[in-house]
Amino acid sequence: MSSLLIGLIPALGWGFQSIVMQKVGGKFTNKVMGMVIATTIVALIVFMFHRPVITANLLWGSILCGAFWSIGQILQVKSFDLLDISMAMPISTGEQLVGASLFGAIIFHEWTSGWQYALGIVSLIVIIFGIWLTTFQEGKTDKKQNVKSGVIILTISSLGFIGYALLPQLFKLNGWDVLMPQAISMLICTSILVAFQKDNQMLGKKTWQNLITGACFAAANLTILFSNAMNGVAVGWTLSQLNVVVATVGGLLILHEHKTKKELKFTLTGLGLVVLGAIMIGITKQ
Repeated sequence: MSSLLIGLIPALGWGFQSIVMQKVGGKFTNKVMGMVIATTIVALIVFMFHRPVITANLLWGSILCGAFWSIGQILQVKSFDLLDISMAMPISTGEQLVGASLFGAIIFHEWTSGWQYALGIVSLIVIIFGIWLTTFQEGKTDKKQNVKSGVIILTISSLGFIGYALLPQLFKLNGWDVLMPQAISMLICTSILVAFQKDNQMLGKKTWQNLITGACFAAANLTILFSNAMNGVAVGWTLSQLNVVVATVGGLLILHEHKTKKELKFTLTGLGLVVLGAIMIGITKQ
């Protein structure tokens, strides 16, 4: 029971991350800078107790992870200006699930038997259908244009997050070893990208307030390592994907995002399908 409770902490951290940043407010530049600064602080604390041996694989893998994460996170946060959290997060999570699963099956041969391919393909169809349901809007022409732009931004964002998730496996990196160099890469890459934004206020008041947002991310990023060790990667990874439930329900109840009864029905049904698909994918990793 304790291992399962620990496994839910990443879901809570990543789920509340988007809720907290919207409550704190500020420009998207403040939000991402607050996240990377907090993440770097936590990584420095871990580094005091666990100092990895720096290898070429660790160095290049960490640099690329940080770059992919920065692109993914910046674009995801920008999408929140176009989409409600309760719409953006199911789309983002669903796209990441589909992309990471396909890359894992093709590149890392995670699916080797017939039942894995059968269940995996069905789960991807379920997730894609769930994503489609969450984008439903009832008679809002202007907002529909925002949905189109938001989905495009989220799709590029998801590619960044997929790279961030798969690169440690590609470079055969240990999760604890990568924390510090990856955090430094995140900080540098995000700072460079944010610096090019007009009136970025990258070290403004809202950036420091968004350290709370970063604490949510850092807590999730750290505890997923414990969860994977205690529950196994398949269960730990699947439990972490429940962050989409926290974010979507939080958007509706805490941020008071408005939806018609029909939109709410479609959103909750789509959310359920994304979660079901995540569980099915988790089974294929057993």
